[in-house]
Amino acid sequence: MSLLGVGAPPTHIIGAELPMPDAVDRVVGTIRFTVDHAVEGMAHGRLVRSHYPHAEIISVHAEEALGMPGVLAVLTGDDLSQSPEVPNPRFGLARRDQAPLAIGKVRYAGDPVVLVVADTDANARRAAESVMVDYEELPYVVDPLEAIAPGAPVIHDEWPDNECGTWALDTGDVDSAMESAAHVFDSEYISPAANAVPFESLVAIAKWDEGGLEIWSATQWPSAVQKELAHVFDVDASQVRVHVFPLGGGFGAKSQVKIEPLVAAAARLVERPVRLELDRDEMFLSTVKHAARIRIRTGVDSDGNFLARDIDLLYNGGAYAVLTPNAVAQGLLRSPGPYRIPSVRIRSRGVYTNTVPSGSFRGAMTNQSAFAYESHLDEIAAGIGIDPVALRLQNVLQDGDTYPTGQVMHDVHFSELVENVADAIGWDVAPPPLSPNMARGKGVGVILKTAPPGTASEVRLELDTEGRVTVYSSSVDMGQGAKGTLAQLAAHHLGVRFEDVAVADPDTSSTGFDSLTGGSRTTYVGDLAIRQASSTLLEKLGDAAADQLHLPADGVGHESGFVVSLADPSMRKGYAEIVRDSGLPLFAADGRYESERSTALLDPLDVKGDVSVHWHQGAVAVEVEVDLETGRVQILRSHGAAWAGRVINPTRARQQSEGSIIYGIGPALFEETLVMDGQVVNPNLSDYMIPSFLDVPLDLTSSSLEDLADNAEIHGVGEMTIPAVAPAIANAVARAVGARVREMPITAERVLRALPDRDPEPTR
Repeated sequence: MSLLGVGAPPTHIIGAELPMPDAVDRVVGTIRFTVDHAVEGMAHGRLVRSHYPHAEIISVHAEEALGMPGVLAVLTGDDLSQSPEVPNPRFGLARRDQAPLAIGKVRYAGDPVVLVVADTDANARRAAESVMVDYEELPYVVDPLEAIAPGAPVIHDEWPDNECGTWALDTGDVDSAMESAAHVFDSEYISPAANAVPFESLVAIAKWDEGGLEIWSATQWPSAVQKELAHVFDVDASQVRVHVFPLGGGFGAKSQVKIEPLVAAAARLVERPVRLELDRDEMFLSTVKHAARIRIRTGVDSDGNFLARDIDLLYNGGAYAVLTPNAVAQGLLRSPGPYRIPSVRIRSRGVYTNTVPSGSFRGAMTNQSAFAYESHLDEIAAGIGIDPVALRLQNVLQDGDTYPTGQVMHDVHFSELVENVADAIGWDVAPPPLSPNMARGKGVGVILKTAPPGTASEVRLELDTEGRVTVYSSSVDMGQGAKGTLAQLAAHHLGVRFEDVAVADPDTSSTGFDSLTGGSRTTYVGDLAIRQASSTLLEKLGDAAADQLHLPADGVGHESGFVVSLADPSMRKGYAEIVRDSGLPLFAADGRYESERSTALLDPLDVKGDVSVHWHQGAVAVEVEVDLETGRVQILRSHGAAWAGRVINPTRARQQSEGSIIYGIGPALFEETLVMDGQVVNPNLSDYMIPSFLDVPLDLTSSSLEDLADNAEIHGVGEMTIPAVAPAIANAVARAVGARVREMPITAERVLRALPDRDPEPTR
C-alpha cells in the first residue's frame, strides 16, 4: 500500500497567527475588486438624481441626450414600470417600497430619476448632464419628530402616518418602581446620520443570456441580491447568478440591495451588459446610519442599584424602509444595555422622512443606544456620588440574570471587560497637573449586542485528488479576513494543513445561502456550518478508506490528513489517495447552520423570549485631553476589550478591535451627514471628515478575553469595541471639564457650548 502524506501534522490551527490567503495581493495591489471587472460589450450607466427632497415628476426631457454620440437609451421610472421585462418594479428587504428609478414622485434629494446608458462612461456622463426634469415641489419633512406629527407630509401613501417599524417591550412595573426610587434620572441623547465611507463605491455589472441573469456586484449580501432580483424579474432564483469579488470595504453600506435591480433592468432593456459605478458624492446619497433621538429615564435606589428604566427610541428611516422595520427591533433589544434592571419599558419607532434612506452602519443600532445608556450611567454616577466603574460593576449582568425579554443570560463577562479596560488605562491613577487651559479625563464604555437572530449559513467542502480542499461559502471578504478565518476553521475540523485549503469567492451558482456578511456573525455561523460539513466529509473518507483497506467501517479513525486503522495504526491512507482510488474527481459535503431564533417570531408590541443565540460583549476605556480655549478633544490613549470565546486568529482579532476603535473615533468626534433645506450639504471627503492617522492615539491597545477550552463557543469580534468608543470619549470629556455633551459628534463647538454649564445638577 502506498502511503500518501499531507505534510506536517496540522497542530494549533485554531489560535495560530496564520496570514490572510490574499495578503500579498492586497499589499501590492493585484487583488481583484468588482470595480476592476469588465464584461465584453458592456455599456455604461449614469444617473440623474433629484435635487428636490419631495416632488412629483411632471416630465423628463431627454431629446438632446438621445441625440448625443454613443447614447443607447434614456430610462425613467415609467419605462421600467410599464415594461413587461420588469414585471415587479419595486424591491426592498423589509418592505418593497423602492423602485430602481423613482416612479411618479421623488422622496429625497438624491433619489434616482433617470438612467442614461451609453457606450462609454464619458458619453453617459455628458448625456446625463443634458437631461432636464420638470417637477412640482411638495411639502417635505426631514425631522422624525415632525414626520410623526399630525398633518405631516405623507411620504408613502401605504403608510400615511410615516410609520416605518414599531416595537415595544414591557417587563415589571416601571411606574411603581420609579415612584419608589431614591433618584430618577432623565436625559435625551442624539446620534446623527453618518456615512460608512468604504473606499470602493457601489458598483455592479449585469448581463442577460438564455440562462437568465448574471450579475457582478460589490455587495455584502449576495443571497439577498439574488432573492430581490428574482422577485423584480419574476424568475426562479436559480436563474439569477450573483458573483462577488472581495470588497474594498463595506461597513454596512453594501449590506442592502441598492443599484442591482436598476443595472439588471437596464441590461435587459438595452439587450447588452450594463455597468454602473457610483461616484463618491453618490455614495453619500445612497445610504446613511440611522439618526436617532433616545430618551432614557432610570430609577435608582439609595445604594445605586438600578430599579427601572424607561426608554423611548426614535429612528430616522429616511425615504425608503430598506432594513428599518427590522433594525428598530434590534435597537429595542439592545437599548437596555448590559445591566440588571427589574422593570423595563421600551418603545422603539422608525419613521419615514424625506432624507437619504438609512441602513446598516458598522455596529448598527448598537452605536446609538450605547452612546445613550453609557453616557446616562456616568450621569447617574455623578448624581449619586459613586465612581462610574464601581457603579458598572455593581449593576452589570451576571450569569443567571434575566434580560428584560425574559431570556436567562449565560456566558456573561461584562465585569471582566470593565475591569480589563479600566486597569489598562490606569483608572485609579490621577492625571498629571496641566496648564490652566488644558484638562484631562478618563472614561469607560461597555456594550451589549445581540447576535443576529434568524441567521443561517450554508457551506460546501470539496476535497480533490491532490488533497486540496475548497470551501464554498457566500460569506464575503471585505477586508476583515473572512477567507483566512474560514480556511483555518476548515483546516482545523478536517485535520489538514492550512495551506491546503482555499476559499472560493461567492458565486450563487456554486455557493449556498448566507444571511449576511455583517453583524459580527460570519465566524460563528461559518464554524458551525463547516463543522457539520467536515463531519460528513470525514465520514465519507472513512467509509471509502475502510472499503479500500478491507477494514470494518467502525475500525478506522482520522489523524492529520490520514484515515488510520484503529487496530493497526501503521495501516493508513492519505485523503488525496483515497479520493484518487475511488475513481471520483473529488469528495464533497454540505453543511448548514440556522438559528431557531428570529425577530419574525416575536410579537412587535410585546417582545418576549430568547432573542439572541449568544451575547456580543465589548468595552473601551480612553484618556482624553481637552483644550478649554478651543474645545478640541485629543485622545491620548485607548484600550478595547472583546469577549471572543475561542479566538481563531489573534492577529485578526486584535486588528478588528483596534480597527473598530479607530473607525469609532470618526462618528464620536466629527462625522455627521449634514442636511440643510432638505439637501445633504457635505457629500464629499473635504467637508465630511473621517479619522486620519493624526487622530489615532499613540497608545492604542486591545485585549481578546478568551475561553481556551476546545469546545468553547466562538463569538464574533468585528463590532465589539466600536459602539463603546463614543460614550467612553463623552464620559472622559465630562470628567475632564465637568460638562456633558449629549449629542454626537462631540465637536469642539459642542464642548465649548457645554462649558458654561459645568457640574450641572442632573435632572431628577
